[in-house]
Amino acid sequence: MSAKIIKPNGQVPDEFEEQVAQEIANLEASSAEMKEELKNLYILAAKQVSVGGKQAVILFVPYKLLKSFHEIHSKLIRELEKKLNGRHVVVIAQRTILGMSYSRQSGVKAGSVRPRSRTLTAVHEAILDDLVYPTEIVGKRTRCRLDGTKLLKVYLDPKDQVNVEIKLDTFAAVYKKLTNKEVQFQFPISN
Repeated sequence: MSAKIIKPNGQVPDEFEEQVAQEIANLEASSAEMKEELKNLYILAAKQVSVGGKQAVILFVPYKLLKSFHEIHSKLIRELEKKLNGRHVVVIAQRTILGMSYSRQSGVKAGSVRPRSRTLTAVHEAILDDLVYPTEIVGKRTRCRLDGTKLLKVYLDPKDQVNVEIKLDTFAAVYKKLTNKEVQFQFPISN
């Protein structure tokens, strides 16, 4: 088992997760400039999502290591996409959602309040930010259709349009898979 994947509660990683962890370990061994940064980093899980006939890879990392992953994000993603046959790769932090009955559960200190960062809304917003990193979100609109369904329109920073435009479908498919919400990524029209 690779040291680059650590599953919680003693779970065993599947074959795909082992493959991704091995690629990260190979990157650490072969790349001189990334060796130091990758030394203390590991993933918790890896999933595949189909995007219009192609596959995308979601890497789940510990929340505490997210900032370290962001420091080498562009190099790591570029190298992993090469190694994984051109599949798009996104890095998302593993976050916890606490239900509304959190303070009523036994074992929780009386009067304790559920942290805002653990609410469903906050976690979904954070997933959206992780998904589009290093691009920034400049606006959001929720469109409520006549049949009652909602569509979230997310406007991304136009300065990154060249780099990110090919990944917009991937972002939408991954967000739909993780949150079951429809989202449409686009760039604001400049006058």
